[in-house]
Amino acid sequence: MLDTTPLTAAVERFADRLRAAPQSRLQRGAAAEGLALARELARRAQLIETPGAEPRIMPDAGIFAVADQLSVAGSDLAEAMRTGTASPEELGEAVECVEGAARRALL
Repeated sequence: MLDTTPLTAAVERFADRLRAAPQSRLQRGAAAEGLALARELARRAQLIETPGAEPRIMPDAGIFAVADQLSVAGSDLAEAMRTGTASPEELGEAVECVEGAARRALL
């Protein structure tokens, strides 16, 4: 069973930073970066859970909901990786994806 603690920790750090960010920072791109990441994490989770099925796209629920969307998508991916066939390399790629998005959001 894969230890996904690094992924959940990175996701929660970024989500907490989004929750604490001022509206102006969210509007300048931090929320868009968070939503793009949430969508990517959700896509990865769906591919693990239902291989071959077309992943659904997470809707845009607004700049004040993006941190929660990111938390949910990150938790879903962590659980899919823990119980599915994900490799340590895939876990590492997901963590880097989160860390890269956090850097681009400049929070």
